[in-house]
Amino acid sequence: MTRVLAVRSVFPPHRHPQSEITAAMARFLPSDADRALLRRVHSSVRVEFRHLALPLERYGPSNDFGTTNALFAERALELGAAVLELVLTDGGLHTRELDLVMSTTVTGLATPSLEARLADRAGLRPDVKRVPLFGLGCAAGAAGVGHVHDYLTGRTGHAALLLSTELCSLTLQPADTSMANLVAGALFGDGAGALLAVGRDHPLHGAGSGPEVVATRSRLYPGTAHLLGWDIGHWGLRMLLGRELPDLVRLHVAEEVETFLAAHDLKPADVDAWICHPGGPKILDALADALGLPEAAFAASRRSLAAVGNLSSASVLHILGGVQTAGPPPPGSVGLMLAFGPGFASELVLLRW
Repeated sequence: MTRVLAVRSVFPPHRHPQSEITAAMARFLPSDADRALLRRVHSSVRVEFRHLALPLERYGPSNDFGTTNALFAERALELGAAVLELVLTDGGLHTRELDLVMSTTVTGLATPSLEARLADRAGLRPDVKRVPLFGLGCAAGAAGVGHVHDYLTGRTGHAALLLSTELCSLTLQPADTSMANLVAGALFGDGAGALLAVGRDHPLHGAGSGPEVVATRSRLYPGTAHLLGWDIGHWGLRMLLGRELPDLVRLHVAEEVETFLAAHDLKPADVDAWICHPGGPKILDALADALGLPEAAFAASRRSLAAVGNLSSASVLHILGGVQTAGPPPPGSVGLMLAFGPGFASELVLLRW
């Protein structure tokens, strides 16, 4: 089975309490906008701090898509290089020992893609396999783990890296007063994550305390594509966020989790570590309620949301890193990584320590 050797996260240096970000965003709104509504939304999402790609005073309506996307490519490369170095050091591998680098983002565009731009700087082999992913949104962290597992199942002696770089603040539409934009502006933070894994025949497979990947599942829910994604135009990336998402999670994703676990003779109560994407407190509450779980089941997700906000695809890597840092679960423990994204889609990864 695929073994996770290491997982790390890094963040831009500009860290602010939610109250400072709220005050700054209130200044960006049109004069007739309901600033009290913005403050209520920001206080309701249970985010306490966030890291931003730029100094807070650099944000505003004057930032066009070309400017912000160029900044994305620059800052994402810096974060990617930093987290790559950290995760390889933790995992005990050299850059040139990587056989696959998979990169994911949904907050900016870059061609050549980020892992190609990293190649010379980080010392990747010229023949390294590269798989850039775009458009999976917040689900891409879990989906990426699944795709890395698929690759290593067929190439059992190889080493693979998953890199997630998300600069959500650069997609902000400061003058947009839609509820979707207000919620996005309250929830999302910036950061990068990386996960290093090896196949079962790799010399380092038995090293470390990371979990093995047991199984994965991807699921699209027909007729829901309009509920989550980007509206892309000259303005850049504008959030599409349906009010129905918590109900969809309650009705369909919970059932998906139960059937996935049942296929492995497990029930939700058997899961020792939940690595659940913190799409927002309503999403976590709906899923816990539907699965009959105590609030503490998603404690790691709630801590991540409070500390750094929703990091899109990088969130599940941050949460898994927190679980590992707190003291890995005992051998034999079961973990479930799950995330949701545009499509509407869910991604599930069954883990065992």
